[in-house]
Amino acid sequence: MESSAANSQRPHIVVLGAGPTGLYAARTLTQRGHHVTVIEKADRPGGLATSHLRGSNWYDLGVHMLHEFDREIFEDIRDNVMGEERIEVPLDAKIRWAGSFYRYPLQFGDMVRGIPPLTLIRCVSGLLATQLWYKIFPKQPKDAEEALIQLYGAPLYRFFFRDFTHRYWGFPTTELDAKFITTKMPRLTAVDVIKKVLAKIGIKDRNVHAVESALREETLHYSRSGAETMTRRLADAVRSRGGAMLLNHDVASIEIQNGRATSVTARDASSGAESRIACDYLINTIPLPHFVQRSSGDPIPEAIRESCRHLRYKPITIHGLLVRKPKCIDGLYIYYRDRIFHRVGEPKNAGLIVNPPDHSVLIVETTCEEGDDKWNASQEVRDRIMADLEAENIVSRDLIAEWHVLHAPQGYPVFRLGFEPHFQNVMNWIASIANLRTAGRQGAFCYPNMHSAMRQGAKAADAIEKQIATDSAAPTSPTSQP
Repeated sequence: MESSAANSQRPHIVVLGAGPTGLYAARTLTQRGHHVTVIEKADRPGGLATSHLRGSNWYDLGVHMLHEFDREIFEDIRDNVMGEERIEVPLDAKIRWAGSFYRYPLQFGDMVRGIPPLTLIRCVSGLLATQLWYKIFPKQPKDAEEALIQLYGAPLYRFFFRDFTHRYWGFPTTELDAKFITTKMPRLTAVDVIKKVLAKIGIKDRNVHAVESALREETLHYSRSGAETMTRRLADAVRSRGGAMLLNHDVASIEIQNGRATSVTARDASSGAESRIACDYLINTIPLPHFVQRSSGDPIPEAIRESCRHLRYKPITIHGLLVRKPKCIDGLYIYYRDRIFHRVGEPKNAGLIVNPPDHSVLIVETTCEEGDDKWNASQEVRDRIMADLEAENIVSRDLIAEWHVLHAPQGYPVFRLGFEPHFQNVMNWIASIANLRTAGRQGAFCYPNMHSAMRQGAKAADAIEKQIATDSAAPTSPTSQP
């Protein structure tokens, strides 16, 4: 471990937030010998991609497993971070749709079986007609509804997407920005098959593109104590290289002077005591509106503060249930389109150790708004969850041993119609601060999965190193003589 004396001779880099992005940035920098301090408001590292110990069991804050898509990130995590705690898990996700269970993402045969014949004909005809129309008359979609119709045709949009998207976000797709479709929503592989056929005869979708869906067969990576392992071990790697990890500390203020971040004041959540931490460089992964609200020193234009009011996040409430049943669902997780919850996961099926061994843990996810009945987990909401779990034959009320409620106030960035100019305003202001980089789901207002979030952290670390080199090469002003 590098001594504090040696560290003091190096520029001090402060990282705000210890989610996958912040942790990977800090690990990258400490590996290269930099002096790093990470500030995290929670009492454990991981952000959204962690687990919480309740009683004798770990409860993930959603479904979080590592993919292999970014080979460099994956091999680093496999070989240098998780070690013997990593376990391999075959992908086994499903969607409850049209009265049956289908592999997720949907395959061509599943869609054919799941849609009534006349509806299927309308959907395929609608897709063909849509592709022909937009090939002749290309148009940029004005909202998510138009984007979805351009991708899938009006009949399939109405049949599959419209009502679910409205229920999930709490407002209609006409109020959702088209960019959401290109950055979050996975492409139905069934539709891809049809589009490939169309492409062979020269009809290509040139305007709107959704996110590539997961592979049909894939290996995921997890651990016996859940999602917490990877981020815990990343934090350990930061500490082992001399990095400081201030957990249970909120960011009270960020001082910006003459276009540079100069210090961060961290507040201990337990004692309320505040400490000022000088910084030479800063990586932000906390929500952009929070960063702006806590910034002081250089005046912040009112237009930037106004833009922040248009950047919202969709909260999530997680219900972690310990059940007196060794297994509840067939698969790692299942998506539901017409229940109060949108996804149910059973991490024991991925290798999670559950106590007692003849019990299991369910992770039941709902979107909500802070302060509403879902957020507060009112008795009415619990009754609705229980009724839907029983209707799906997952578990009965009498088998619930423990019921825990977890919250993620900033679960998903909300791409409400018209958000993008406000986002760009804030990012332009961020770019005006020479020694600052912002990244991650909260800090870049985007939708990375874990490997993409860590890649953003690595890129932020690289950018800070380049800035350090640039600053070191710049001529310094001569000091005045007494």
